[in-house]
Amino acid sequence: MKRDISFSARSRRREVFMGILFILPWILGLLIFTLYPVVASFILSFTRTGEGSAIKWVGLDNYITAFREPDFFRAILNTLILSLIGIPVAQIMSLVAALLLNVKMKFQGVFRTIFFLPSVVPAVATGLLWKWILNPRLGPINTFLDSIGLAGPGWLADPAWVKPSLIIMSFWGIGGTMVIYLAGLQNIPTEYYEAAKLDGAGSWACLKYITMPMLRPVTLFNTIMAIITSFQSFSNIIIMLDMDGGMKKAGLVYGLYIYTNAFRDFKMGYSSALAWILLAFTFVSVMLTYKFFNRSGDQEVS
Repeated sequence: MKRDISFSARSRRREVFMGILFILPWILGLLIFTLYPVVASFILSFTRTGEGSAIKWVGLDNYITAFREPDFFRAILNTLILSLIGIPVAQIMSLVAALLLNVKMKFQGVFRTIFFLPSVVPAVATGLLWKWILNPRLGPINTFLDSIGLAGPGWLADPAWVKPSLIIMSFWGIGGTMVIYLAGLQNIPTEYYEAAKLDGAGSWACLKYITMPMLRPVTLFNTIMAIITSFQSFSNIIIMLDMDGGMKKAGLVYGLYIYTNAFRDFKMGYSSALAWILLAFTFVSVMLTYKFFNRSGDQEVS
C-alpha cells in the first residue's frame, strides 16, 4: 500500500515537472520579450540620455516636456481626426458588406474571399500601393479624372488632402472587421427573424430590432480593436508620407511621433514617456467606449 502511495506521489511530481518543462519556453518568452521591455520602457520614461550615452534620471521631466511640445498636440489632434472619422465609417462599411455577403447567392465564398484579401496584405505593400494610387500625376484616380476633364486633388502632396487620403486608405483593411460581423450575423438564430416576419415586420424593422441589438457585443469588440489599431497607426503612414508626416506635418500621427523621437532623434526616454501617455489615453478611450455602449444598451432595454 505504501509503495503504491509513494509511486503515485512520484508520478504526480513527474507530471508537474513535465508540465512546467513544457510551458517553460513560453514563460521565458513572456518574461524576456514582453515583461522586460515593458518594465524597461517604464523606467526609461523617467530618464534622459546625456553626453556619451550616459543615462540621467530626470523624474517627470519627459512627461512635462511632452505637454509643452506643439508637435505632441498636433500628433494627438491628427490621430483623433483620423479615428473619429475613419472608425465609424469603416464600421458601417464593414457591417454593410457583411450583411450583403450573408445573403445566400452564387459564388458567395469567392466574394467573401475578395473582400477579405486586402486585409491580409502586408502594411508595407499596402502603403506602397496606395502611394501609387494617390499619386497626383501618375495615379489611376487622377488619371481617370483628367480623362473626363476634371482636375484631381493633390492627395498626399496637398496638406488639405492628406487626412482624407489616409482615411480612404484605411478602408482598404475592412475585411477583417467584416468577417467578425459576418460571424456575428451567422450566430443570430433564424427563429427571431421568422417570428418577426410572422408579426409583419419588414427588413428595416428586423435590422433595427433584431440584428443591431444582437450584434452589440460584436460592434463593441470591433470598435475597441479599431480604436487601438488607429492609435497605433504608423507603418502605412511613414511609407506613404515621411517621418514628419508629410507637408506641414498634416499626417503626423501619434505612433509616427513616437518613432521619430526614438529612432531619428534618439530620445529614448522621451519616446518611452510618449508611449505610456498613449497607453493611458488608449485605456481612457476604451473605457469611455465601453460605457457608451452599455449606456445605450440600457436605454434601449428601458
